[in-house]
Amino acid sequence: MLRFVAIFLACLTVSLPVPAQQADAPIQQVLQSHRDILLESSRRTIGPAIDTLANSGLPAAQDVLERWQTKDMWFNEDSGLFVYAEEIDRDTLRIFDFANGSEIGIVPDDDFDQLKPNSGIRSMIGTALVQFQLSDPDRDTRVAALNAIERGAEKSHLAALRDSIPTESDEALLQRKMRLERLLTIRFGETDAARIEAIKSFAGDLGVDVRAALNPLVAVRLEAAAALPDAPDIGRTLVPGSEALSRHDAYALLVDDGLAKPRISRDNQRTALIENIEDGQVAGIRVATLDSQSARDLAYAALAEQGTVDAVATAAEVEERLANHVFYERYIGAPPEVVAAAQLALGAIENKVAVNRAFDLGLDALSLASIYFLAAIGLAITFGVMGVINMAHGEFIMMGAYTGYVVQLFIPDYTLSIMVAIPLAFAVTFGAGVAMERLVIRWLYHRPLETLLATFGISIALQQIAKNIFGTQARPLTAPGWLDGSWVINDIVSISYIRIAIFGLALLFLALILFVMNRTRLGLEVRAVTQNPRMAASMGINPDKINMLTFGFGSGIAGIAGVAIGLYAKVTSEMGSDYIVQSFMTVVVGGVGNIWGTLLGATMVGTLQKGIEWLNPSNTLAAQTYMILFVILFIQFRPRGIIALKGRAAEA
Repeated sequence: MLRFVAIFLACLTVSLPVPAQQADAPIQQVLQSHRDILLESSRRTIGPAIDTLANSGLPAAQDVLERWQTKDMWFNEDSGLFVYAEEIDRDTLRIFDFANGSEIGIVPDDDFDQLKPNSGIRSMIGTALVQFQLSDPDRDTRVAALNAIERGAEKSHLAALRDSIPTESDEALLQRKMRLERLLTIRFGETDAARIEAIKSFAGDLGVDVRAALNPLVAVRLEAAAALPDAPDIGRTLVPGSEALSRHDAYALLVDDGLAKPRISRDNQRTALIENIEDGQVAGIRVATLDSQSARDLAYAALAEQGTVDAVATAAEVEERLANHVFYERYIGAPPEVVAAAQLALGAIENKVAVNRAFDLGLDALSLASIYFLAAIGLAITFGVMGVINMAHGEFIMMGAYTGYVVQLFIPDYTLSIMVAIPLAFAVTFGAGVAMERLVIRWLYHRPLETLLATFGISIALQQIAKNIFGTQARPLTAPGWLDGSWVINDIVSISYIRIAIFGLALLFLALILFVMNRTRLGLEVRAVTQNPRMAASMGINPDKINMLTFGFGSGIAGIAGVAIGLYAKVTSEMGSDYIVQSFMTVVVGGVGNIWGTLLGATMVGTLQKGIEWLNPSNTLAAQTYMILFVILFIQFRPRGIIALKGRAAEA
């Protein structure tokens, strides 16, 4: 029934004339002036029509572009006018006037052609719409417009951006617009003075967008001439054979510019000579005499004179041409004054980039040091108090990480699960450490070789047990959502929130251990046993019990370190072996059994490793090798570490 009503209404209005004001409207006149281009709808020719609409200043221009972009613009073949329409059904349209948005009527679509711009044309229309969207009342629309300009800025955007700045009410968008306006001024500024002023405003700015705007200005083209031109746009001169310009590239430039004859490879030369052998001769020269390169060059030159082969340069001619020409760079990105300003700005930026990269490297080193400190602090306590080389220390780290994984299986809230996992990991590994000390370590005191072998065997056994329980596949230990992402200081310096949390945890445990060792009875007894176990025993302290608790305490701290490390590293049965070497190096370098020494040792080892990786970023194994060599050399000069401990650990 509705279809019949639509057809009936269409029959009533099909004969209605198009209002006269539509044909006379300014927006319609603009469309008519580009009618052929609009109907052809070719990306190669559509540009002038889009630009005319965008720059017309007519209120209806934005509506036309938006309707055209969404394929809602139609062309009436009878009247020759453009309208926008809504499809009522497959055969009927409700058409509207572009001039004032009023409805014209309901008509059949037989006499209307829909304009269907392809993706390329729609992209061009979207670029043109930016100038309208910059002042749109909706903030999200303005943000989208700024994003579009940043993706593909055009010269026409500069004026539109400047016009929108005085009316911008949002402070964040205002600052963004002002920055973007200066960037566009660098590229499209009307005068060199305006461009230079905009460039100077970015001196020392670390934004990637600034460098992207400045680098094209200092673009160069390599040229060659018999003498260096006296022109302001000439940059540095290059010497053939230097790192900046090889001799091959220099001569290739001369050939491309028509300043020298091309060269020929020896294989191709030899092939050409063989192909032109006649009666044992090449161009009248006996083949038997072509036993040197100069003779072969002479024979080839003779063939070139006869027109048999193309003339090429000999080695002597190549040297002569290179010696008689000067090679230089010519700036092609901007006028000389603008180039000079860009070079000064880029120089200031590069200096600041270098400083920030050093700061970023320092943050990475500090972050790595905090990880090594957490991994080694338990080992420092057990080794310092008991003199036990525990090769299974890494497996206590692994046990702590797996404890965190198991907790998350039962507690889906990641924040709560981590809060539960930390004390539980301490309890699990404390118990495992006490059991290990009671069953194995206590029988091997003062027998370091047997202790090392026994704990190494325990390490292998614990790894196999973990494989049997959890498999060989890495297990996830997921950090809470508030630890996602990074703290971005600028475009150069950033650090992940997880590493910040690990650094904070390292400081917390440093404070906790210092409190336990200096402010509690347990710490007093541990220090007494460390300095003089016989005297401590005579004062009523049980050294055997202290050894057990100390070993368990050090193992428990390793378990907590495992939870922290597992938040960003893969949790596998072998993860402990990734940290055992660094842990021992940290303890030995810092000073066996000294908390502050462990902190300094972790800082030194972490900084050294990051520094070597920065010098040789493609080979982390080499970095670790060099670090071990440095530690060995360091121990030769300071065998007791940075802070030497007095007492039993020092004697051991």
